[in-house]
Amino acid sequence: MMPLLLRGNIGEMKKSRIKRSKFIFTSLPIVILLIILIWFLLTIFEGEKPMAQLEPLPGYLSKPITFNVVLSDLKMGLRDITVSIKQEGPGIPILQKDFAYEGLFNKRGVRRFEQAFSIDPKQLNLVQGQANIVIEIHDFSKRRGGDGNLTIVEHKMVVDTIPPSINALSRSHNLNMGGAGLVIYRISTDTKESGVLVNDRLFPGVPISKPHQEMYLCYFAVPYHGEKKNISLHLWAKDRAENVTQVPFFYHIRKRRFHSDKIRISERSLDAVVSSFPTELFEQDASPIEKYLFINRELRKMNDDELREQCRSSAEERLWDGPWLRMKNAATMAMFGDQRVYYYDGKIVDRSVHLGVDLASLARSPVQAANAGRVVFAQDLGIYGQSVLIDHGQGLSTFYGHLSHIAVAVGQSVTKGEVIGNTGKTGLATGDHLHFGFLVHGVPVNPIEWWDAHWIEDNIERKLRNIDNLIQK
Repeated sequence: MMPLLLRGNIGEMKKSRIKRSKFIFTSLPIVILLIILIWFLLTIFEGEKPMAQLEPLPGYLSKPITFNVVLSDLKMGLRDITVSIKQEGPGIPILQKDFAYEGLFNKRGVRRFEQAFSIDPKQLNLVQGQANIVIEIHDFSKRRGGDGNLTIVEHKMVVDTIPPSINALSRSHNLNMGGAGLVIYRISTDTKESGVLVNDRLFPGVPISKPHQEMYLCYFAVPYHGEKKNISLHLWAKDRAENVTQVPFFYHIRKRRFHSDKIRISERSLDAVVSSFPTELFEQDASPIEKYLFINRELRKMNDDELREQCRSSAEERLWDGPWLRMKNAATMAMFGDQRVYYYDGKIVDRSVHLGVDLASLARSPVQAANAGRVVFAQDLGIYGQSVLIDHGQGLSTFYGHLSHIAVAVGQSVTKGEVIGNTGKTGLATGDHLHFGFLVHGVPVNPIEWWDAHWIEDNIERKLRNIDNLIQK
């Protein structure tokens, strides 16, 4: 009986395998078709949104700006783009483009697109206030009823095409070539930068006091060279939207003649000067005169550039009081603006302008701070040797060169008359003396004006008192 049962079971098992094989054979195409259908639906109904990048992203729109937009869609490809600018009401179209559907599943369609466009607020008659750039992009996905995936990029700006206002409050500006001036002016509250434009150089202004931020003062320098008819002064202001205002103000410039001085370079002086500077400054095969000219030209320029840079950190508040002190019991050896002509071997080899006053007394005489301030530089400075630079606030600085000893440190506050060092002959100096310089925002001016109590009263203090009266009213 047992063998018969086994044979029956084996037969049933064979029949079952045959049925399963037939099922698999007949259902396999259906599964494949189902997979293909799912892939097809996932492809044409893909949900990845297009990407968009806009540059630049300004906070203000004051003048025509060219923008660049980059679009990408790596799946079904780009369908269309619309760029518009909106204020109140409907948007103004700036850029519109449709892309063609090419090939199976848009395989040959556009996947990446880059386009520049410009927006001119005046040409589009945009009003002052907020304006939004709106970018709308669709792809060729069948989502959203066939409209495709949608990406909206929006950038908010402020339309501001009205320049800031600036007007002079001080009236009298009598100036000397190579001298300094002070103008007091009022600005509108949207002003970001302001000052006096002397030809193409800007001298920045500073607020007079915190409660009256709209009132500014600005010290500026008048060029010492050229013709006064070629000197142009303007009040200048720029707001946060980069709008610029430039207006004239009343001034009178007095012509000034500067002394001319001939300097004859002997072999002895040549060797003395060159040997006092490090040898690594010069080209290895340079001659003594070439080394001298490098010191007098390139090194001088580098040192003057360093001085201007150090003057950038001037305090906004006034640190000084009253006229500046002149070195005691000192003879004047050279004046500001002296035109120096250098002769070597009977020929003119160089020219320079002396941008300070040379004062000489006994060797190693004490040097006093000409006014109260803060030391911002105290070390060797090339042609000027051991040097000290004092910031007096609001862009005013004094410079002391050729010292034999420095008695102060950077960051130290000094009072008027405090000893800051001793005279010497370091740097490009042939004898013991002090090179005294006065700088306005890093530009050298004639120190004589600042030693003169009457000049300070007429050109600075009286103007400030008049503004105080305006503020009190």
